[in-house]
Amino acid sequence: MELSHFTQELPIQTNLFDQVRHAIRVRHYSIRTEEAYMAWIKRFILFHNGRHAEGMGAAEIQQFLTHLAVKENVSASTQNQALCAIIFLYKRVLNVELPEFEEIEWAKKPKKLPVVFSKEEVKSVLSQLSGAYWIMANLLYGSGLRLIECLRLRVKDIDFDRKEITVRSGKGERDRVTVLPEIVHVPLVKHLNKVKRLHESDLRNGFGGVYLPYALERKYPNADREWGWQWVFPASDISEDPRTGKRRRHHLHESVLQKAVRAAIKKTGITKPGGCHTFRHSFATHLLAGGYDIRTVQELLGHQNVATTMIYTHVLNKGRLAVESPADKL
Repeated sequence: MELSHFTQELPIQTNLFDQVRHAIRVRHYSIRTEEAYMAWIKRFILFHNGRHAEGMGAAEIQQFLTHLAVKENVSASTQNQALCAIIFLYKRVLNVELPEFEEIEWAKKPKKLPVVFSKEEVKSVLSQLSGAYWIMANLLYGSGLRLIECLRLRVKDIDFDRKEITVRSGKGERDRVTVLPEIVHVPLVKHLNKVKRLHESDLRNGFGGVYLPYALERKYPNADREWGWQWVFPASDISEDPRTGKRRRHHLHESVLQKAVRAAIKKTGITKPGGCHTFRHSFATHLLAGGYDIRTVQELLGHQNVATTMIYTHVLNKGRLAVESPADKL
């Protein structure tokens, strides 16, 4: 649900939400995390008819989580995200340590194998895309980028000479370096030339600044207008920054590429429930199938634990044990 929906229905403590927002920003959480946490906290309070969080505890939290699981049938990851938001509210905003927190059970996520495209399926889907969409999809598959990592790329993060991409503040706020596919080299240079002309036009019209992380905008007042800091895939329109109120050009929204990829998959007739993230799964699986060491793949993907990368060994063509079906020997 949209945050505006809760704002209209909740005549509750505005000051509390200001405190939540402040605590989130002090810790440099992303805007996506801020929006998600705010929405869950508002849903939690709305569920209990606007009662103040200080007057509630583990019992009310458990009631809300049970409602999400039983009545709304949400996934385990969604339920756990709601719990993370509520715990943040109590521990970081209200400074309340509830002993009963330890008794609240986290929802167990079912272990699912990732959906993976074959190489022919990747080629088929990519053939249905063009322009910036084709470049972005090739970066998801050819570099193993997450969708949001691709959208947040800045010009300075691409090194054509070394054929590398530096991913800044990826999952877990970790940086990493991954490969830049040679196939996108020429199209990406042409794309960046168009983006540079757009940036120069923005500068002439009094815009041209982009969001800079961690107060760099105050430390380097003109850096936000420099070419190196610009988004590789900027949005088509100028918009207002929800945190600062400044009007500037943000990067493309996730839904833009998601819709394009879904349409491309539909055109190919592929029945797998694939999407943007399927390219990343395919990147890892095809590297392992090609004989690359699992530690190398782990580093390129940015996984903190190799156990996370190990799941791709289950979807290789021959499997981990290279088992041949007895049916093929008949």
